Amino acid sequence: MCGICCMLILAPQKDGSDVLAKDMLESLQRRGPNHSQHLSREVPELGYNVFFSGHVLHMRGCLNPQPMQDAQGNLLLWNGEVFGGIKIGPEGNDTQIILQQLSSCKNEESILSVFSSIQGPWAFIYYQLSSHCLWFGRDFFGRRSLLWQFKNVENLCLTLTSVSTSVPQCANVPWKEVPTCGLYKIDIQKQTNAKLLAISWYPWKHGRIEYEFKTLHLGDKEQFTEKLPNFVSVFLNESKLFLTAPIIPMNCSMPESCTDTANCEPSSVNIEIFLSNEHKKQLVHKFINVLSESVRRRVLFLPRSENRPICSDQFTVSDEAKVAILFSGGVDSMVLSALADHHIPPDEPIDLLNVAFKQQEQKRQKTSTKQKKKSNVFSTLEEETLECDNGSVKKATAFNVPDRITGLSGLKELQIINPARRWNFIEINITLEELKEMRRQRISHLVHPLDTVLDDSIGCAVWFAARGIGTNTSNGETQPYISTAKVVLTGVGADEQLAGYSRHRVCYKASGCEGLVKELGLELGRISSRNLGRDDRVIGDHGKEARFPFLDEEVVCFLNALPVWEKADLTLPRGTGEKLLLRMAAKELGLTASAVLPKRAMQFGSRIAKMENNKEKASDKCNRLQQNSALQ
Repeated sequence: MCGICCMLILAPQKDGSDVLAKDMLESLQRRGPNHSQHLSREVPELGYNVFFSGHVLHMRGCLNPQPMQDAQGNLLLWNGEVFGGIKIGPEGNDTQIILQQLSSCKNEESILSVFSSIQGPWAFIYYQLSSHCLWFGRDFFGRRSLLWQFKNVENLCLTLTSVSTSVPQCANVPWKEVPTCGLYKIDIQKQTNAKLLAISWYPWKHGRIEYEFKTLHLGDKEQFTEKLPNFVSVFLNESKLFLTAPIIPMNCSMPESCTDTANCEPSSVNIEIFLSNEHKKQLVHKFINVLSESVRRRVLFLPRSENRPICSDQFTVSDEAKVAILFSGGVDSMVLSALADHHIPPDEPIDLLNVAFKQQEQKRQKTSTKQKKKSNVFSTLEEETLECDNGSVKKATAFNVPDRITGLSGLKELQIINPARRWNFIEINITLEELKEMRRQRISHLVHPLDTVLDDSIGCAVWFAARGIGTNTSNGETQPYISTAKVVLTGVGADEQLAGYSRHRVCYKASGCEGLVKELGLELGRISSRNLGRDDRVIGDHGKEARFPFLDEEVVCFLNALPVWEKADLTLPRGTGEKLLLRMAAKELGLTASAVLPKRAMQFGSRIAKMENNKEKASDKCNRLQQNSALQ
């Protein structure tokens, strides 16, 4: 994880170093606390200046300052992790190796080949001195944030950055997320008009599918036209080159028939019945293997020896967790926890980050009998009392929200699976006062340029969870705790691929399997603008790195190859049909109650959605985010 920023100013002898806002610099430094560096390239004969600011969070290999420069004077700002496609050893530094690859590139095709081969999250800015070209972009899913802003007041200026300023933006110079439609190049020496900016676009293309180039991503091109100011143009590159997409197209085949079990009671469907089918069992094991490898890549190569003094013939264990998991006790986080347990050294603790927002007394009403009948699973979990590990019973508090209750239940399952592991269950309790204060100080501008009620709820919940400040209650004791884990695993991508959202059931009921397949086909295309850039910004603000095992390229390819009925069966009731493949995997991993928990979105499970305005819709513009921006 790094904080990267670049300013291109089309004006002779104009230095960019004095226009980097103080609050932006502080945000970038929080993302990359281990090293900061600035470099500037002034080219008065061509009438431009380009300023670079790099801030490094050291994760593996030797610490290399950014921007990194090669022998030819080319500069690279890199915010990413290479998990495959390009060979990097356990002690290798991916920034250095990517720059070496780019330094050897002789043309556009070879640069595109480098980025087509990378598996893992990335955002980058690359300056080629000899050709005076500026390349930039984000990975196929947009797992790393990159924003752009265009100004044309005194001079035309393009700013690319991981995170924006917290100063309110004028209507004519808004921040926008760089679209994850491919790579972009600015040939600076061809910018003859200092009042206009032309950007070449190199789109993604599936290797198996032949497209007519003129129609490729036409919708994305129209979005460029709508979102960009009139002095900026994005056009398909003249050479008609493209990147090869890192995933295969989704299997859109339809089932011959469906069995209607939509009205079954949850208790009447046993997931173990599905596992008695040999084909399904083999499929589940293949899924476990590919997802396990994804988790392994994301937890293995971390600096684990830095705090371990050497003994005579072995290391002494450090007490600090290196990996944390955003943990609700739901099937997504439970499966990630169980798989992480397979690969993280057995003497190393794992932090389970569980966030809850304080509820007012009148909002903590006992669940009615009628409501309980709707879900047998949650009826036993949402009682006003809670059984502790030592067998005692404590009264529910204002923080015993659904995710807290299911989280504690999930902790017990993990302790049964591996009682030797130290599972740190971190209760992160947030009051309304702290929510308002930290939203004003930090969170609102991290969520920006997203601005809906849903963005506010999830952005705030993820920020507090990733901060990791709470109470460790997992070992029968209550101790203040601060998670120092640099890696934060999140289950984003499971619902999008395995039909986990309620909208998928709505779509299925309205349009059947055909409508569901179409909806799932849209999910990964919009996940960057809906989730990933925002989540990267709010988690990265703590000097931690978000990692998304369900969005590993090989995991997505595996799931895309399957017909929809192998991944989900929405004729089955909630808690079974959605994410059926993942639920079967959970059972095979030894998980029990969590395998059949119905989906509960984070904003509802943590109860942040109930704190301030219950009448809002998730898609509404969030006044609280706008008010906070106006106050700064």
